[in-house]
Amino acid sequence: MLILLIVLALAIFVLPNLWAKWVLKRHTRGRDDYPGTGAELAKHLLRRMGVEGVRVERTEQGDHYDPEARCVRLAPDHYDGRSLTAVTVAAHEVGHAIQHHEGYAPLLARSRLVRVAQKAEKLGAILMMAAPFLFVLTRLPGGLAVVIAMAVISFGTAALVHLVTLPVEFDASFNRALPLLKEYVPPYDMPGARHVLTACAFTYVAASLASVMNLGRWLVILRR
Repeated sequence: MLILLIVLALAIFVLPNLWAKWVLKRHTRGRDDYPGTGAELAKHLLRRMGVEGVRVERTEQGDHYDPEARCVRLAPDHYDGRSLTAVTVAAHEVGHAIQHHEGYAPLLARSRLVRVAQKAEKLGAILMMAAPFLFVLTRLPGGLAVVIAMAVISFGTAALVHLVTLPVEFDASFNRALPLLKEYVPPYDMPGARHVLTACAFTYVAASLASVMNLGRWLVILRR
């Protein structure tokens, strides 16, 4: 049983990320037949879609769209790269900018939840540090309910953020980026582009499952 749980945890937490890294690396070969880099395609798509006021910047913090700064940020290999991975990742992040421009409700909800989650994470850190005292508190009248409520607020908010993230990421990839890429990427490269987007999507699925499992683990511990 223990071995089965270890294998399951490995499958959920590690394999999706390893697979995503392998897929992205597989398609990072420079392509002379591509007309521009990831950054150039991102800027072009933003202009074409009429999304004004959004910058495209190089970052060392991983590819992402910042809705507060209204900025598409790409890792150096994707910003300067002229590869299938670079243009696919760039189109995905532009997909988030388009969502924001159009007022896509799940993206706006996630942005609000992230701010709440940051405060909830601090509560979670306090819970971790106060773990030795939780045992005493749960033996007091009403103490168990208080501790469980704190855990649900802290870890439940993080789980909710991850769950809301799923439709946001899938929409940016398959409803926005993929149709745009069909107009710029050769047809024989489209299966690879879909492969890249699918691999990245699985990392978000894994993160959501891990967050839900973490919440469940804490609830089980605190109810003992």
